[in-house]
Amino acid sequence: MLSRLFRQSSIPREYRANFLHLYLDIGWFGILGGSAINFLAIYAARLGASALQIGLIGAASAVVNLLIAIPSGNWVAKRNTGLAVFWSSVFYRLGYALWIPLPWLFNAQGQVWALIIVTFLMAIPLTPLGVGFNALFAEAVPSEYRAHVAGVRNIVLSVAFITSSLLSGYILEAVTFPAGYQIVFGIGFFGAAMSSLHLYFVRPLKKDRSSRRPDLSADSASQADSPRGLVSSLRLDVVRGPFGKVVVVMLFFHLAHYIASPIYPLYNVNVLHLNDDHIGIGTALFYLTVLIGSTRLNRLVGRMGHRRVTGWGMIGMALYPFILGLSQTVWQFYAVSLIGGFTWGLAGGAYANYLLEEIPEHDRPAHLAWYNIALNAAILAGSFLGPLIANLFGLVSALMLFAVMRMLAGVSILRRG
Repeated sequence: MLSRLFRQSSIPREYRANFLHLYLDIGWFGILGGSAINFLAIYAARLGASALQIGLIGAASAVVNLLIAIPSGNWVAKRNTGLAVFWSSVFYRLGYALWIPLPWLFNAQGQVWALIIVTFLMAIPLTPLGVGFNALFAEAVPSEYRAHVAGVRNIVLSVAFITSSLLSGYILEAVTFPAGYQIVFGIGFFGAAMSSLHLYFVRPLKKDRSSRRPDLSADSASQADSPRGLVSSLRLDVVRGPFGKVVVVMLFFHLAHYIASPIYPLYNVNVLHLNDDHIGIGTALFYLTVLIGSTRLNRLVGRMGHRRVTGWGMIGMALYPFILGLSQTVWQFYAVSLIGGFTWGLAGGAYANYLLEEIPEHDRPAHLAWYNIALNAAILAGSFLGPLIANLFGLVSALMLFAVMRMLAGVSILRRG
């Protein structure tokens, strides 16, 4: 199965370089994700951060994304997509280097607020990166190969994530606090830098780039004939059309996904009393089944389509908060990690291609900017609603409610089409 997924001999030669660099990009990003990103919230929890402060780490980024998503989409649309994505990634990922010296500069609460501020600043280049990467992926990968490339990327991400999370967990147990986290953050920064390097070599296909220019010119001409100003630049026509329904269901999809994020580290540390090694192993198990789910993605998409795989994957994702809320031991945590990884492998691998199917090729940046608004509105709302609901009803009841939300989000995607 794996050899068939990675085989390049059946891929036209002009696509192979792009595919290879997309695989290497996500591999190095997996190193970043399994180390620095994976343990950031746990580090904040060990510093004594509240649920609200952990939520603010995500909310700070979301606020910036909401404010500049539309201008970012306009900025990307006027530039070479590949270069716009590369330079955005460089300036964004420089921020990971700033996490390393924090223990030398601040006390525990000072570090928590410094992480919130740095994350806020990192979000400025992250916004055009988020808008631009999906557009670049569509320009660099023909539609008939997108499920294949997405599946292989998920597999590479899973292997890298498993490796780096296990290594990070070992380092954090072997090295005293907080030096172990500084090493883990350093590993993450190196992975981030290498990921950006490979993004530089991803090139839009010539036929896609050439077909895009006349459409952009026509769009610019129509804007020249229309009243200029804030309203016209917002591109409200995007959400007034059929894509508006997609934006709404994806808003609910991401809200149901992210609302539990501030709760997990508190439950894992304060209720399950997991150490860093346990969390590293759980993450590795999660991404092991992401890998297994990704090997089935291409076949399932061929039978069901990207939208239905996204919907059913999200319904399956409801099992993670539900079973976690019933868990009392580390072995139950490991079991829920296995289940959650498989369902995310399906939903996470399919939803981006589901989006691209709903977007006209000549107007990707504007549509993706509106999707980015929905994504970050969901992250922002989840960052505050998650801790609020947990404070009102308790961690276990909140996790059960979030499981129901995920089921409803999956059903809404299935019913939309």
